Amino acid sequence: QVQLVESGGGSVQAGGSLRLSCVASGYIGDSLCIGWIRRAPGKERDRVAAIYQWDGRTYYADSVTGRFTISQDNAKSTVYLQMNNLTPEDTAMYYCAAGYSPRPDCGNTPFTAWGQGTQVTVSS
Repeated sequence: QVQLVESGGGSVQAGGSLRLSCVASGYIGDSLCIGWIRRAPGKERDRVAAIYQWDGRTYYADSVTGRFTISQDNAKSTVYLQMNNLTPEDTAMYYCAAGYSPRPDCGNTPFTAWGQGTQVTVSS
């Protein structure tokens, strides 16, 4: 079971940027999807972005496409989420999550491992 620790959240004004980091440890196979899920009070769970560790294929939710970029540094076992042009609607607790799939279908692969979460707050 992979273990995940995320960091990088904080409070910014609308239009600002944040970069989240997720460090993975434990067993990391060649079919692992690592992504970001956000949860906010009164809103449904939102899969923001994900990446396939083996070949770097990515998934983005429509709401963040063009603003957020997910990337990985395999040497450091770290996944990053660069968030630009943030809006108050992006305010949420952001969780790094992971799951295994035989295919690079990281938009649909169930996540079974979760980090502790990092809070992102965007003010107007």
